[in-house]
Amino acid sequence: MIHLSLIGIGTGNPDHVTLAGVRALREAELILLPRKGDAKSDLVDLRRLLCRHLLDEAAHSRVVEFDLPHREARTDYLGAVDDWHAAIADVWAEQMTRHLPEGGRVAMLIWGDPSLYDSSLRIAERLKSSGRDGDAALAVEVVPGITSLQVLTAEHRIPLNALAEPVQITTGRRLRERGWPGDAASVAVMLDAGGAFQSLAPEGLHIWWGAYLGMDKQCLIDGPLAEVGPAIVQRRAALRERHGWIMDVYLLARHPLLPGPIE
Repeated sequence: MIHLSLIGIGTGNPDHVTLAGVRALREAELILLPRKGDAKSDLVDLRRLLCRHLLDEAAHSRVVEFDLPHREARTDYLGAVDDWHAAIADVWAEQMTRHLPEGGRVAMLIWGDPSLYDSSLRIAERLKSSGRDGDAALAVEVVPGITSLQVLTAEHRIPLNALAEPVQITTGRRLRERGWPGDAASVAVMLDAGGAFQSLAPEGLHIWWGAYLGMDKQCLIDGPLAEVGPAIVQRRAALRERHGWIMDVYLLARHPLLPGPIE
């Protein structure tokens, strides 16, 4: 039996990992850390830091790093993602079989929370349904974590939704393709390759943007979209050039999120 714990770790700040997450990490016999290439070495560095910070001397966890397969850049986006997930499932299975041939407890550190725009649960389901975990039974545990949206609203000191109004969470790709969603008063945007908000008419919109949330290099900008939108695009490009990667998220609103008008 393989017991797989998908542990939400927030956005890289050790203080954001819950007590339940720490317990699951310490109980694991094997902790798998994915490497995403030199350009995103900060991501595995942060996972290493979390392991050093949170594992105590009583823990006997073995930390193993592996190279994450690359996703092909194809016009068939969903098909490319499906193939990518299949390749990742194969790598997970190979690592579990190699290091825990008799079964045991495995932990994976998941950015944010496994439920929100993360594919770890889908990949784990592939292992359960396909038997690619070496024919061992697979039990999956999810340990919730702080999402980037929670850190964004905390750092800007705002609620996620306007009073009694709906909020929608979407991606940069969908925002470009479909525009402002339905009757949503607020829109949270994740997985934006850069500046999807430029596809919207900026009048009457306010934006709260954050990059590298919870990290030492955190950057925040907010204001009327018409005024700060260009600055966000420029700042984002400069940060990506400096660090080789970027992880950002933002919230857009038509109505005030706190008492008083949005300017």
